[in-house]
Amino acid sequence: MVATLINQSILRHFVLHLILVLSLSTTYSQNIKHENDLDSIFKLRQRSSDESLPLQERFSYAKKARELSLKTNVDSTILISNKNLSFFHLIMNNLDLYRNLNVDNLKLAKTLNDSLSIANVNHNLGYYHHANQQNDSAYYYYSNALELYDKLDQERNVSSVLINVASIQQVENDFIGAEDNAIRAIEVLQKLPRTESVSDDLWILYNLLGINSLNLKLYDKSLEYHNEALAISRDMQSGKFNELYSKNNLAFVYRELGNLEKAISLYSGLLEKENLYEEDPSFYALILENIAYTRFLNGDKDIKNIESLFNRAYKISDSIDDPITKVGVTVSMSKFYKDLGKKESAIKYAKETYLTAKNIESNDILLESLLILSELKEGDEGKAYLNEHIKLSDSLLNVERNVRNKFARIEFETDKIEEENQRISQQRMWLLIVSAVLLVTLFLLYIIITQRAKNKELQFEKDQQKANEEIYNLMLSQQDKVDEARANEKKRISQEMHDGILGRLFGTRLSLDSLNFSEGKDAIKNRSNYINELKTIEDDIRKISHDLNTDFVSGSGFMGIVSELIEKQTNAYQLQHQFNYTDDVSWESVSNKNKINIYRIIQESLQNIYKHAKAETVKISFELKNNVILLSITDDGEGFDVNKSKKGIGIKNINARVHDLEGSVDFISKINEGTTINIKIPYKTNS
Repeated sequence: MVATLINQSILRHFVLHLILVLSLSTTYSQNIKHENDLDSIFKLRQRSSDESLPLQERFSYAKKARELSLKTNVDSTILISNKNLSFFHLIMNNLDLYRNLNVDNLKLAKTLNDSLSIANVNHNLGYYHHANQQNDSAYYYYSNALELYDKLDQERNVSSVLINVASIQQVENDFIGAEDNAIRAIEVLQKLPRTESVSDDLWILYNLLGINSLNLKLYDKSLEYHNEALAISRDMQSGKFNELYSKNNLAFVYRELGNLEKAISLYSGLLEKENLYEEDPSFYALILENIAYTRFLNGDKDIKNIESLFNRAYKISDSIDDPITKVGVTVSMSKFYKDLGKKESAIKYAKETYLTAKNIESNDILLESLLILSELKEGDEGKAYLNEHIKLSDSLLNVERNVRNKFARIEFETDKIEEENQRISQQRMWLLIVSAVLLVTLFLLYIIITQRAKNKELQFEKDQQKANEEIYNLMLSQQDKVDEARANEKKRISQEMHDGILGRLFGTRLSLDSLNFSEGKDAIKNRSNYINELKTIEDDIRKISHDLNTDFVSGSGFMGIVSELIEKQTNAYQLQHQFNYTDDVSWESVSNKNKINIYRIIQESLQNIYKHAKAETVKISFELKNNVILLSITDDGEGFDVNKSKKGIGIKNINARVHDLEGSVDFISKINEGTTINIKIPYKTNS
């Protein structure tokens, strides 16, 4: 819900920005040839700006102005008319036509060497790709616009672009980058007069910072930012809904902190607002879901009333056909019924969550639904959901790690293009001075150096991709081994039944048949021997039945997966390794969620050792002492200052996962002596 509000606010501010650009641009073409045509064009543009006219009529005037401008063959006139028409395509949601006009305008602006127009068009193209969720391209165009606005001291435009960039980084889970750009935008806006538009932008930014801090589990910081956003909304003339959304976000943070009474109080206050259902039914449904689930977490015994709130929220989201709201409701309902022990209802809503989240590509909720289904479903079906959870989590982890590098690379490439343009200009000047021979020599030297650098970069990327692919296929290869072992075990038991037990049964039956015609002590003795043989066969059948009822990979499955992970990653990173563990821990009774977190901690640690430690050897061990699992990860690398590195994303990720495990972590490191991570995890079983 919060992400949707941010995007809507960006669109509103983007349209206002474009109107401002148009109003400043309509005075250009008065001193050019073809006065009659230019007069007509100017009047058509004025009519298109008359808000008292119907939208379709204004749009037709803008089209006529552009058609007439094309006939003049004057670039500056065409540029302004294109800007005017593109605005109408934007508000009428003709986004492809809007993009085409801006592509044309970029060429015209570069021909005219009009820096402000180049910046505006890059901003427009960034919005087009942003609206179509093409975040890489959007980031590229926004970066171009930001660089030019900075040079031109266009502070309002700088803040507008920074909001868009920060929103992209938040969606891509680059929370650190989003925080940096949001704070930079706030610093710019605080220098400007406090208009309603500036206040709205500040609300968006503080709200974004609150969400970022929540994702990083910095709950006190999140409360601080959301309270700042709330204060801004109360000072606004049209800040009613901003205030409601801020209160909702504050309630959610209090719930995460465990202050359930405070969260319930805030949610209840929201429900008391008049006309909330009529004005924003999606938000109203989410409030119903939030208060229902929070009351349940708080131990409210009125289960029927809570269930009624959930059902009402579900019906509203279904009636307005809002999958984003609906998936938020169904995931809470599945957890609610799961905790009540109503397995069928829990599975029903968990499956609905799974299908809807997959359809709208809501990965966080999809992961949550997979974990719930893996715990509710038994046997192979439960394992299948768990495997899907691990694969998706692996994929998202790789994406998250590459996000910051990806955006840094886009900025670097943008700067590189700018530097290349400057270099070309300098070369043109030096062509008048430097001889042809020297120019050729410098050119060849440049080619050799850049080619070598590119070759090294390509080789590095190739090696890195290979390592990532090997790590990603780890779980698949482990599953293949388990399947192969199951097949071999079935074959062995089948042969043992056929060749051993059935043959002995057949022989014993024939012998007993032959004794039917015999009497006396010898016959009785023989019958007794054959009865004992049948008991022996009975014990053999019982043993085979026990084997069939036992998971032959029990107890070794999780350690096998971890061992495979360590083997693959250390080979990819060219590290020596030692892995030790005891059989004291019954891993099959440990929850899937805890095993996934332990797996991720080891994976994150190995990544950090490879990227930062320059180590040669890593030692990993598991022990069980006093009902506590002790995980130790040691490397012989360069070490680091623990106090100065607490804000690193790798350490934050490890701390967050240990927190989820309700454990503790201790980082011990000395410069040039290596690093040890000691983690203590309570030994909790599903039983």
